[in-house]
Amino acid sequence: MEQEKNAEIIDRIKYLMREMGVKQVQFAERIGVDTSNLSKYLNAHMPLSESFLNRLVVNLGVSKEWLMDGTDLPFGKTPVRVDGDVAATGAGGGTPVYDVDVTAGVASGRNELFSSENIVGWVNLPNMSPNCRIVRVSGDSMAPVINDGDFVAVREVSNPAQIYWGQIYVVQLDDFRLVKYLRRHTDPNMVVLRSENPNYDDMDVRRSDIHEMLLVQHVLHLNTRL
Repeated sequence: MEQEKNAEIIDRIKYLMREMGVKQVQFAERIGVDTSNLSKYLNAHMPLSESFLNRLVVNLGVSKEWLMDGTDLPFGKTPVRVDGDVAATGAGGGTPVYDVDVTAGVASGRNELFSSENIVGWVNLPNMSPNCRIVRVSGDSMAPVINDGDFVAVREVSNPAQIYWGQIYVVQLDDFRLVKYLRRHTDPNMVVLRSENPNYDDMDVRRSDIHEMLLVQHVLHLNTRL
């Protein structure tokens, strides 16, 4: 069991490297470990130490719950100021912020949702994938992890068959979008959509009924009215 858990932690570390777009040498520099030792950790040639895992948490701002157990979000909730050098209301760099509610109204196409006309600013945050987009969420089904009016940084999923179980996704069905945890179902053709709020029941959904998925990587509290 311990070996299986270590393998899952290593998979999550490799996921971080892919999201950050870095090789082992750059990743080792970011977390302050020797490159050869990092290679041994990743290839299970050396047991994962508490000191090594704490370096990931401290130097990358990674949630330890996510790193150890796959629960929570990789980077958790991030309070963000949207003024000064942190964001711009005109053309700029960083992650685009869209004046759209990803869970509101009839589900529209991805191109319509992420139209350049909906961009109201940009946010520069460390450890944010360049492929992320920031959108608003309404409702309390994911409270207190995601509260009504919070923003989330989402990334498009290129391969819907590869699901990070226990992570939060924006799931598009025929007529609407939902923000939920994705959990394994006893039937491999199905998935369980789970809320954080216990007042909401689980939903069993066929994989074939899911048209698009967006992986939620950050939950943001933006100090602005968009």
